[in-house]
Amino acid sequence: MRRVILPICLLLGACVPGRYNEMPTRAALQQESTMPPMKSFSAPRPLPPQRSNRDIQRDFLDLSFQLESGRMLQHLSRFEGPITVQVTGRPPPTLIPDLNRLLHRLRTEAGIDISRVSDSGANITIEAVSRDDIRRSLPKAACFVVPNISRLSQYRAARNSRLTDWSQLKERKKIAIFVPSDSSPQEVRDCLHEELAQALGPLNDLYRLSDSVFNDDNVHAVLTGFDMLVLRTYYAPELRSGMSRREVEARLPGILSRLHPAGDHVAPRFAGSTPRAWIEAIQTALGPGSRPNQRRLAAQDALRIAKAVGWSDHRRAFSHFALGRITQATDPDYAQDQFVAAEQYYKRTPGTDLHRAFSAAQLAAYAISQGRGEDALMLLGPHLGTAERYENAALLATLMMLRAEALDLSGRVSEAQSIRLDSLGWARYGYGADWAVRAKLREVTALSPLKGPNG
Repeated sequence: MRRVILPICLLLGACVPGRYNEMPTRAALQQESTMPPMKSFSAPRPLPPQRSNRDIQRDFLDLSFQLESGRMLQHLSRFEGPITVQVTGRPPPTLIPDLNRLLHRLRTEAGIDISRVSDSGANITIEAVSRDDIRRSLPKAACFVVPNISRLSQYRAARNSRLTDWSQLKERKKIAIFVPSDSSPQEVRDCLHEELAQALGPLNDLYRLSDSVFNDDNVHAVLTGFDMLVLRTYYAPELRSGMSRREVEARLPGILSRLHPAGDHVAPRFAGSTPRAWIEAIQTALGPGSRPNQRRLAAQDALRIAKAVGWSDHRRAFSHFALGRITQATDPDYAQDQFVAAEQYYKRTPGTDLHRAFSAAQLAAYAISQGRGEDALMLLGPHLGTAERYENAALLATLMMLRAEALDLSGRVSEAQSIRLDSLGWARYGYGADWAVRAKLREVTALSPLKGPNG
């Protein structure tokens, strides 16, 4: 499965299942620093799913019995019995702590019997290799997951064979995850969350999900409450490897009533499926390899499709957001209109707090560029806590940098200096190398008319 890179706003990678190449992926420096110490998040605070069990049942089936290419799977496949995980290669210093934290969440929130071991022969091998090594195997991926092998060198020999074809699996016994050893700590952590979740459970992604990492818009970076419910359901004792879709479907209502009783009392929304034409337009607009004019035309096509389908949910919002990103450099006023429209649709869609934080960053940047510091502060205010709750350090750092510029414009210089300094610890986790942190700081600082080219 290969995931197309969608650079949505600040720092978002991605993880799409092709024939035998259908490896779940997340699309794509730790060193001594003179900056403030790197910050890390405290105890996770995932929100429980807010949707109907009838919707979640449909989501579970579409996630579990279909690959991202649209190819159907005939059997449910999972690990049976305790699951062991080992790390090989050249892991960066933050990988093991982040992995341990994730494994603890999988045990406590998803009820999965999973643990890290140091000896060879584990069920899941996480190999840390260079980004160049990963891209030589899958050029558009930052990380990916493959069945029935344990080393990247084995994948190169087996990539077009039945050995690595997910559709052949009835039970998972050996899985390899390849993550970058030379990316930012957040990128590595995001890869761990998405790829380990797909190694354990669903292989598909659905754009209709607003509250999940199983969504190619890549808004969510770490496993959500919905994702943990899906994984807990995947390993429910009522299910087993080799079951058909019909067999699983018959058991799901009882499982979900037991695991998520509140969902039995929520009215279903029955969100429509996402047309392949819209998905392809979004990938052309935001993915790698397209020329600027192609990107704009594709973004306009995605918005046209969203309107024709009649969407008013986060997918309509994301269509506006994508068009805003594409036109931001050439037509900032038009882009601003698109971000405003995106915010209006996000605001009316439950479970889009994190999406709105990304929109707020764009809206606040525009306000700062016009010297409207107080407006920017108002826009940013509700969203710093959201970025922290959802553990997106890159977004949090950028929101803090924007807030610092807005405070400067409002004459609160000492407060601005304090929050700017505080942002650097989060930026070190979110963006990695000192040069990347400084580049982001310069980019945000240049927005202000006090400090930009004419300031």
